[in-house]
Amino acid sequence: MCELCNKKHAVTYELIKECPRSGARLGKLHTPHGTFDTPMFMPVGTQATVKTISPEELYDMKSQVILANTYHLFLRPGHELVKKAGGLHKFMNYKRGMLTDSGGFQVFSLGAMRKITEEGVMFRSHIDGSKQFLSPEVSTHVQEALGADIAMAFDECIPYPSDFDYTKRSTERTTRWAKRCLEAHTREDQSLFGIVQGGMFPELRKLSCQQLTEMDFAGYGIGGLSVGEPKPMMYDILGQTTVHLPKNKARYLMGVGTPDCLVEGVNLGVDMFDCVFPTRVARNGTAMTHTGRLVVRNAIYAEDWRPIEEGCDCYTCRNFSRAYIRHLFKAEETFGLRLLSIHNLHFILKFAEEMRMAIAGDYFPEFRANFLANYKG
Repeated sequence: MCELCNKKHAVTYELIKECPRSGARLGKLHTPHGTFDTPMFMPVGTQATVKTISPEELYDMKSQVILANTYHLFLRPGHELVKKAGGLHKFMNYKRGMLTDSGGFQVFSLGAMRKITEEGVMFRSHIDGSKQFLSPEVSTHVQEALGADIAMAFDECIPYPSDFDYTKRSTERTTRWAKRCLEAHTREDQSLFGIVQGGMFPELRKLSCQQLTEMDFAGYGIGGLSVGEPKPMMYDILGQTTVHLPKNKARYLMGVGTPDCLVEGVNLGVDMFDCVFPTRVARNGTAMTHTGRLVVRNAIYAEDWRPIEEGCDCYTCRNFSRAYIRHLFKAEETFGLRLLSIHNLHFILKFAEEMRMAIAGDYFPEFRANFLANYKG
């Protein structure tokens, strides 16, 4: 029950098991479009599509929840058109869980094209240069029209490094915006997650957690990490954040998608992850494996008849060699980037499943140690 708006949550988290030797958690995320296992990785479908991948292929990979981008869909094709289509699920024909971000990340990534005030953020559209305004109320209204199971509160994702004074002002504003999102949110078959900010300052992270948990969101995103800081710093701040979040709510580390970050995040109590990394590097000819990145465009693979990764049961590895995929990239054939996208998404979704099995079987610390010992980044 949300204390601020007096509504029951449409999305709930069920804690199944905690690892006794780490912070890892096994759980279930209950949504209007199904119940899904955590820890989970969520493929990103920025513009209502996971690039080059069909919904049926996502189902085959055991994809559960996917993301779409509020800012991009607000600009094109427009949230009202998506609403007329019956919402994102019908518009893109994806029948499982869905989450929309708030547009807050674009406050960070489009820094040269926006102006922040207490009321909201004025953007210059990256499409046509037109002025566009997003506020907590506008973002919430757009996400209600898009109709995903989970909407995210509008926040400011600040860059690294940022000084204490600016971080404090920004974090306090994010808290005020979170309250406005809750007050604006009315859709009963959709839940709202708050987003913890606070930069690289533990005391501000703690304050943000305390203020947001008092509002009783359905779950909590952890924002403002993986924005350029060293990984050891990210893990330190993450560990000093999750300890202040309730055990009965989902914890979502936003924008993180490499397997080393996933295993460390799970070790620190994270339940949900998302990132464009698997499909983005696939389009550049890079495959993800348990030992690190494999750049299949390299000449050493010209006569390599092995699959991308031995033992992988994805469509790509069952049917095609490194040599063939390298040929496709050299010939600029789009099938190559599709094959690597299929492999990379299958890999990271399977990796999340392996972590769930390790938690269930009480060997997650050993799983983590073995993986990190062999992973070269």
